[in-house]
Amino acid sequence: MTDSGAVLPWLVIRQDEGGNRYRVGRYATRAEAEQVADRLDTRRHGRLYVVERVGHAAT
Repeated sequence: MTDSGAVLPWLVIRQDEGGNRYRVGRYATRAEAEQVADRLDTRRHGRLYVVERVGHAAT
């Protein structure tokens, strides 16, 4: 939970060609996070956008 009381367990993460990872945003639902990641992924340019649940890093 955040200070506002909203639960935002889904993250969109951008990973660049060098393996650096940056949080793009937090979302309430997986569907919302995937929609954002899909929209950003259409731009490509050597970046990968992934959806992860807080506390469950992708392997």
